[in-house]
Amino acid sequence: LDGLSRLDSLLEQTKNLGMHSIGITDHGGLYGAIHFYRKAIELGIKPIIGCEMYVARKSRFDKIPSEKSPYHLTVIAKNNKGYSNLVQLVSLANLEGFYYKPRVDRELLTKHSEGLIILSGCPSGEVPELISQGNIEEAKETANWYKTTFDDYYLELMNHDHVDDLPVINSGLINIHKELDLPVVATNDSHYVKQEDAEYQDLLVCIHTNTNVNDNGRLRMEDNSYYLKSPQEMTELFKDIPEAISNTMKIANDCNVTIDLDTPQLPKFKTPNNIPAEQYLSELCWEGLKNRINNITQIEEDRLKKELDVITQTRYADYFLVVWDITHFANESDIKIAVRGSAAGSLVLYSLGVTNINPLEYNIVFERFLNIERKEMPDIDMDFQDDRRSEVIDYVVNKYGKDHVAQIITFGTMGARASIRDVGRALAIPYSEVDRIAKLIPTRLNITIDEAISEMAELKEIVETDQDVSNIVKSATYLEGTIRHSSTHAAGVVISENPLNEYVPLQKPTKGEEDSVSMTQYDMDSLSALGLLKMDFLGLINLTILSKTMELVNTNQNTKLDLDSIPLDDMKTFELLSNGETSGVFQLEGSGMTRYIKDLKPNSLMDVAAMIALYRPGPMEHIDTFIKAKHGQIEVKYLHEILKSILEETYGVIVYQDQVFFIAQSFAGYSMGEADILRKAMGKKIP
Repeated sequence: LDGLSRLDSLLEQTKNLGMHSIGITDHGGLYGAIHFYRKAIELGIKPIIGCEMYVARKSRFDKIPSEKSPYHLTVIAKNNKGYSNLVQLVSLANLEGFYYKPRVDRELLTKHSEGLIILSGCPSGEVPELISQGNIEEAKETANWYKTTFDDYYLELMNHDHVDDLPVINSGLINIHKELDLPVVATNDSHYVKQEDAEYQDLLVCIHTNTNVNDNGRLRMEDNSYYLKSPQEMTELFKDIPEAISNTMKIANDCNVTIDLDTPQLPKFKTPNNIPAEQYLSELCWEGLKNRINNITQIEEDRLKKELDVITQTRYADYFLVVWDITHFANESDIKIAVRGSAAGSLVLYSLGVTNINPLEYNIVFERFLNIERKEMPDIDMDFQDDRRSEVIDYVVNKYGKDHVAQIITFGTMGARASIRDVGRALAIPYSEVDRIAKLIPTRLNITIDEAISEMAELKEIVETDQDVSNIVKSATYLEGTIRHSSTHAAGVVISENPLNEYVPLQKPTKGEEDSVSMTQYDMDSLSALGLLKMDFLGLINLTILSKTMELVNTNQNTKLDLDSIPLDDMKTFELLSNGETSGVFQLEGSGMTRYIKDLKPNSLMDVAAMIALYRPGPMEHIDTFIKAKHGQIEVKYLHEILKSILEETYGVIVYQDQVFFIAQSFAGYSMGEADILRKAMGKKIP
């Protein structure tokens, strides 16, 4: 809540202004670095990655009152070694030096100095602060220390109105530049993209500091100069010292960081006698398949061979072994586990005991999970009983090492309702008025303010007729989507071959014990782009309930109840569901779902599966067609005779993504890989 610049508009404006490079230096973190890098490269702009670091006044381990306001320092990665050092510095600042802010100190800066370009910082930097206090000799000593520690050290000049001591600081910096022969560089403190965004930035600062625009003593930016300025504006501002401008170009030219987004960085699984991972996986699979299926037919043999071949070609054998090992640990420890999603289409995972569904019995395709034509890692999402999830994470940490495992960060953004409430508070509008507007926005996930206005006539009318409401909504629409906070992802865990802080900046989790597993500063998408193994370990209360139920049955009935041997054609169960007794049944609770289940009167597991697929995220408008067709109340129709064999089990309605596969294959002659691209685009609604 400190900077309003969004990457897309920032990079577009950079291009519009005729600039070929741009750097970001967020405070104390590298959260957006990968998104920034990828988008900049896409637009043909050179991304310069840096961080405005906090430097402890003495030691990063000191936790004393003076350390509540550390110095600022602009640190930029010059090359790949510099990027690696920057990542390490940010991690150590957060993991070792955190006290109100993540801090480095001179010891860390000396140790990780290679490949970095250092600028003396804003008025809160050490050298500028010493100048403003009149300690010129000490300022020179400090500048000299940086000069001898780093190959590239610049004195940073800024030009903003209404900043106390800035003229004095700039004058002092120019004197040091002459005395110590240190280069100067012009920078512009930029918090938003365009000059007219200043009023929204002001509101953002109010939201951040929990104040309002009428509060005279609040933190604020005194003018509207904190935007992305053009080369012409900057040249004019620093016309008295032109080398400060030419040095910005020199730094840009000197910076050449390339981040590898093509090589998977998977952990290596330690196999017996160090045999190849592919060989060990194959042995486990063939042995497992014999244990699970009495008479293996040619169909199963061919499918297993095909899957193992694809896994070898995509070089994911280690990944499958990691998953097998985690599942094996959970099963041995009697921790209830379930695997969600497209992983059910893998006979390899069934053979390994990771899933308990034979995909051939249900005609589930493997290519939806993994295929040669898709250049991304498969997802194996694992659910564990929530009261024992931590045991699984502890096992993974012990197996691969604490510095190779981390939880994943996630970012909360300002949604439609929250934006209106936040802006109303910042503008000092009475709560009752703001509440009335916020409540007119439907409580639908990810709804935008613009969508709400087009859907709700009452909201549209008051926006058009009431100027105050119009101002709130206009500002809220602008701030909507701004990142408000970070938190620990409910399920995400990342495991790497080399220590994680070689690729990813780390910090302490938002909630947790002092010695708990670290959290990444990069989100799921960024970690995927880096080729790291990210896994979903979701704690699920339903599995805990099942586990406790089994314990109670085993104790009180003296019966060894086994979930995997429960019959799937028990008519009493279907009667129970048909009567609407669905409370506590995963995905069948809720009034809407219960009503449909009563109408459907399921008599097979496939009926239940189809209803869940139609209701949650599926084509709900076809639910009535499905129910009526099942009960023979309407004739089953197929748009084409080819569809009959694909849609017969679902009464002519396209219910499953797997059916999309087969249709694309049959109609268009697509390969399985091509059909998967179409399926994914449909699932994600990408026109």
